[in-house]
Parts: sequence; C-alpha cells; structure tokens
Amino acid sequence: MKRIGLVIFPGFQVVDLAAASVFEMANREVPAPAYEIAVASEGGGAVRCSLGVDIQTIALDPHAYDTLLVAGETFPQPTPPELVGLIRRALEPTRRLASICTGAFVLAEAGILDGRHATTHWFHARDLQQRFPDTRIDEDRIFVADGSVWTSAGMTACIDLCLALVESDLGVEVSRAIAKKLVVYHRRTGGQSQFSAMLDLEPKSDRIQDALSYAKNHLREPLTVEQLADVAHLSPRQFSRAFRDETRQSPAKAIEALRVEAARVMLEAGRHSMEAVAAETGFIDTERMRRAFLRAFGQPPQAIKRAARAV
Repeated sequence: MKRIGLVIFPGFQVVDLAAASVFEMANREVPAPAYEIAVASEGGGAVRCSLGVDIQTIALDPHAYDTLLVAGETFPQPTPPELVGLIRRALEPTRRLASICTGAFVLAEAGILDGRHATTHWFHARDLQQRFPDTRIDEDRIFVADGSVWTSAGMTACIDLCLALVESDLGVEVSRAIAKKLVVYHRRTGGQSQFSAMLDLEPKSDRIQDALSYAKNHLREPLTVEQLADVAHLSPRQFSRAFRDETRQSPAKAIEALRVEAARVMLEAGRHSMEAVAAETGFIDTERMRRAFLRAFGQPPQAIKRAARAV
C-alpha cells in the first residue's frame, strides 16, 4: 500500500483537500486499498484552513511517504524555514513530490524546482518566475511532471494532477472510473491550457450561449453569422448586436478563439498532422491556422507543438 501525504499549513486553500478525494475513490475501485492517506503539517495538531475551519493533522515525517503533496494558499506567504527544511529532506526518500497551486512556491523555496519545469496558478506564475529565476515556469499548464517532481495549476487542477498520479499507479481504467464518480473530465492533459475561450466570453443570455455551444461542436463548418443567428432565433443584425454587447467581441473573433483553442489541444496531444488539425477545427488550410496562432499566442502552431513535446 502506498502512503500519500498531504502537507498543509495555516491559511492553506481549503479546495486543495479535494486532492485526497481522488485517492479515497481509488481505494474503492480496486480489490484491496492501494493508498493510505494522511494529512500532515510541520508540527501536527489542528491547522486552520482558508475557510476558518480547523483540520487535524499529524506531524510531517519526511521519510514516511511514497507520494507527498504540498498544498497552496490563495496569496502565497513566506514559508516557515522549518517546513521548508522538512520538504527539502523529503525529496530523496519520496518517490513523487508534488505541489498544488501555489504550493509550488514552497517547493521553490526548498530549491526543489531549480532547473525544473513547473507550473502554478496562472495569477501567480510570473511572480514565481521572478522570485525563482532558476525555475522554468510553464504558466499555461494544468500540471507538469519533471522527473519525480510534479506541480499543478490552481484550485481544482489538483484533481487533474492526482488523477494522473493514480493513472500512473493503477492504470487508465481506474483513473477514468474515479473521474466519472467525481463528475469531472477524464482527464485534462497536463499540457492543456488553464484558460477556456468559452469561459472568457461569458455570454449572459441563453441564446448567445446556445450559439457558442453550437459553434464549439461544429467547428468544421463555415459558421456564418446567419447560421449562428438561426441557432439563437434572432435576425443576423440582432444577433451581431447582442453578441457584441454580451461578449465584447465580434462573432468572427470569438469563433477564431474557439478554433485556436481546439487546434491547440489537438496539437499538444501530438497525434495529428498540421493539415488534419486545420481541417478538423475549421481553418481550411494551415496558413490560416498559422496566422490565427500568431495573433493569439505570438507563436506559430509548430512552436506550440514542440513545446508540448518538451514537457
């Protein structure tokens, strides 16, 4: 049985406890429990979370775990030197050392991220890079694995991270079954963007939301204003006005964002040619896709694909 430790400290973000749920559910998917789960802190005892609720912990033993997860906090503060020392000492005896959200700052303070690829919550990624320039920050990743050290993006990305850890241990079918029971995607890949074009648009009415959902599911089609207006049950003129009012973008720009997002996911998966990706996402040809990527990311799709392979 593998021992999993979740390291917390005063003010840690309460949502990070969701990471333990993945291992809890894993134990229900196999004939005999695969994991023993412990919540630990520097000295043990009650630790108050961001919600103001006390969580009981045991004292952290840096030599006692197969996998150690370090929680984060909403706004990272300097970590007590004693806890930094314990985390540093855990690196060698622990098979996998991982951080959740801004827990990456703790690993960085311990020197564990020096020379490694890592990620964290997008809001704090550049601060992490500035404070720890020897770390190679991939600020738009759900999680990153560099050797035995794993880091995840913010908040619920801890679930994606832990599903990947379980998949590595117990196989994809167990991981998929856990995701289904937790009612989450199985699973966002580590290289997937932390951002979503649909969330960024944030339409206020069901009509515009329906049109965007239709567009996302029919990217191979031309997706004219007339076509989307018909889905929204509006005239083309009414639709264009309402779309701009609700999303602050033109329909054409929004559709391009959806296409770029879908194309990026396909490229990072690494199983498709440029031509196939362009056709599948409605760009028609690779040159139009290249220009859209330059507008969105300042990089051509080939660079995005190479970066995904390097992680």
